[in-house]
Amino acid sequence: MNLPNLPNLLNLPCARPSRLRAFVAALGLAGAAFAPLAQAATPAEMLAGYTAESGKPASAARGQQIFTTRQGGEWSCASCHGAVPTQAGRHASTDKPIKPLAPAFNPERFTDAAKSEKWFRRNCKDVMRRECSAAEKADVLSWLITLKR
Repeated sequence: MNLPNLPNLLNLPCARPSRLRAFVAALGLAGAAFAPLAQAATPAEMLAGYTAESGKPASAARGQQIFTTRQGGEWSCASCHGAVPTQAGRHASTDKPIKPLAPAFNPERFTDAAKSEKWFRRNCKDVMRRECSAAEKADVLSWLITLKR
C-alpha cells in the first residue's frame, strides 16, 4: 500500500527542509519566550527576576508599606491577607478563605511564575487600580520572604 506524503499533502512548513528548519527555529524562539512562565520557581528566584527587571534593589520596608496601606483602591493587600500574612485570610468581598501568603507559612506560594503573575495582576488592579510595577512586586515579595516561623 502506498501512503501519500502527508507533509506535502497538508502543505505544512516541514514539507521542505529549509522551511522545516525555519519552522523549528520559530517554535524554539516561541518556546523560549514562554519557558519561564511554565517553570516552577522559588520565591528567591522570582524576587531576583523582579529586582533585575526593575533595575533597583528591592526594599522589604517599602513592600510592607505597599502591602498594609491602601494604594488608591478601597482595599489594601492586608484587607484580605491580614496585616502580617502568616495566617489564613478571607477575601474582603466574597469571604472566600485565602491560604497564608508568606512563603515560610505556605510553601506553595511563589513557586509557579505564571500563577504568581496572574494573582499579582488581579490583586494589583483591585488594590492599586493598575498593574504593579516590577519594583513594587519585588518590594512586596522581599517583605513576604522576611516573614519567618
